Amino acid sequence: MIVWFTRGAWNTSGVRVYLLLLLVAAAVTFVMTPSARWVARKTHAVSAVRARDVHTVPTPRLGGLAILAGIVVAVLIGSRIPFLERVFAGPEVWGITGAAIVVALIGWADDIWDLDWMTKLAGQILAAGFMAVMQVQLTTWPIPGQLTIPGSRLSLAVTVLIVVATMNAVNFVDGLDGLAAGIIAIGGMSFIVYTYEVTQQTSPSDFSSLALTVLAILVGACLGFLPHNFHPAHIFMGDSGSMVLGLVLAGATISMTGHVNPEIASGAQGIPVFAPLLLPIAVVMLPFIDMTMAVIRRLSHGKSPFSPDKMHMHHRMLRLGHSHRRAVIIMYVWTAVFAFAATSLVWWSVRTALIVFGVAVLVAAALTLGPLRHRGRILDDDVATGQASPRKKVSAS
Repeated sequence: MIVWFTRGAWNTSGVRVYLLLLLVAAAVTFVMTPSARWVARKTHAVSAVRARDVHTVPTPRLGGLAILAGIVVAVLIGSRIPFLERVFAGPEVWGITGAAIVVALIGWADDIWDLDWMTKLAGQILAAGFMAVMQVQLTTWPIPGQLTIPGSRLSLAVTVLIVVATMNAVNFVDGLDGLAAGIIAIGGMSFIVYTYEVTQQTSPSDFSSLALTVLAILVGACLGFLPHNFHPAHIFMGDSGSMVLGLVLAGATISMTGHVNPEIASGAQGIPVFAPLLLPIAVVMLPFIDMTMAVIRRLSHGKSPFSPDKMHMHHRMLRLGHSHRRAVIIMYVWTAVFAFAATSLVWWSVRTALIVFGVAVLVAAALTLGPLRHRGRILDDDVATGQASPRKKVSAS
C-alpha cells in the first residue's frame, strides 16, 4: 500500500473531502455519545445482567443514536461541498440516510421495549425497501457480460435480502465491547481503498463517488464511537447502532456493485471487476459465518433463529482463554485478513494474493490458538479495568 501512495494514486482534493467527512462523523459521534448514554438511562434502555450474559455491570445501550447523529451531520455537511455535487444530485444518499434513521428508531424501540423478532424484521424490510425505492438498488452484477437481474421486482427482492442479511449479520456479531464498530471500521477502510482505485480507473476526471462518501462517513462514525465502546465499555451500541452500521455498509456496497465496467481490464488484470462481489463478503465474513451457525444451531434445537445464546464466536474465543480485549483484537485481525485480501486483487495477481492470504491466515490462526492467548499483560482485562481479577464484559445478541 505504501508503494501505491508514493506513486500518486490518490487525488489530493478528493482525499481532503473524504477525510473531512470522516473526521466530522467521528467528532460528532464522539461528542454525542455521552448524551446518548444519558438518554438510555432516562428511558431505561440499559442492558441488565442476565443469566446468559457474562457482563457484570448494567450498561446503557443506545450508542446507535450517537452513531446516527454523526452520520446525519456528516451527510448534511457533505451536501454543501461543491466537490460532491454530483453525488448529492440524486436521491441515493438521502435514501441511505433516511433508511438509517428508520432502523435507528426501530432499534431504539427494541432497546427500550424488547420488540419481537417479527416486528423488527418488518421494520428492517421497510427500511431496505425505502432505500431501494430511492434508487439504491442492485440491478447488475459486475461480471463479464454485465449480467442484469431480470425484472424490477426481483431486483427489489435481492436488494432487500442483501440489506436485511447484512443488518442482522452485524447485529449477531455485536457481542464484545468494540467488536462490531471495529470490524465495520476495518472493513470500511479496505473498501475505501478499493473503491478509490476503481473510481480513478472508471472516472479519472471526477473522483466524487457515492460509495466513497458513504464509506468515509461510516468509518468515521465507527471510530468516533470506539473510545466509548472499547473494553471496558461505557455504552453499548445496541440494535439502534448495529442495524444502522449494517444498513449503511450494505448501501455503500450496492451503490458500488454494478458501477464497474468489466471492459476496463482484461485477462488477469480483469480480476478487480469481481472485487465488488468479494469485498462485502470479506468485510462481513465473520458476522455472516457467526449468523449462519447461530441460525442452524437454534433451528436444530427447535428455537427461534433470533433467540439469544452463548455460542457465538466471541463466546468461544473467551472459552479458549482469551481476555476480552485480546479476543476483540484477534477478531479485528481476522477481519483485516479477509477484507484486505480481497482488496489486494486490485494490485496483485491472483496467485500472489492467495499466497499472501495463506500466510496471513496462518499468522491469524497462530494468534487465535497459540500461546499468545495467555500473554501480553497490556491486553488483560484486569489491566483495562484496574481490578485485581479479569472482568469480561459480553452480551449475547
